[in-house]
Amino acid sequence: MQTFIVESANRPGELARVTEPIAARGINIEAFSLGYGSQGALAFLAHDEQGLRSALDAGGISYKEVPVLTIWLEDKPGTVAKTARRLADAGVNIEFFAPVEFTTDRKATICIGVDKIDAARAALSDQLIEWKVPEKMLAGSTTR
Repeated sequence: MQTFIVESANRPGELARVTEPIAARGINIEAFSLGYGSQGALAFLAHDEQGLRSALDAGGISYKEVPVLTIWLEDKPGTVAKTARRLADAGVNIEFFAPVEFTTDRKATICIGVDKIDAARAALSDQLIEWKVPEKMLAGSTTR
């Protein structure tokens, strides 16, 4: 699984500019995050990675692909900090961090895009979880 990160100006209309070609191709975005500051960043996760790639290319939008893994986190103070520290100690940079599912047992499934996927997998081996896009979300997705 990959996330697609687009660096863009932080100004009105940038999210629309980037997402319009994706919407025009009928690609469902499963998760995304926004960055702030003078230079913005948008990161997208979609089941139809080839379709997302094609839409961004067709829109003339530059992006980089970052491998992701999914982990579970307990819904309590300090769990994000503990996980971030484990990755930092392993020399892994986090480039994407987005919740993709919450459960009733106070756990969240988080998708993390990292620069060193194998090191991240080793550092978080006890938190790894397989996550698939729920079927109800796939109904609106385009498969190419």
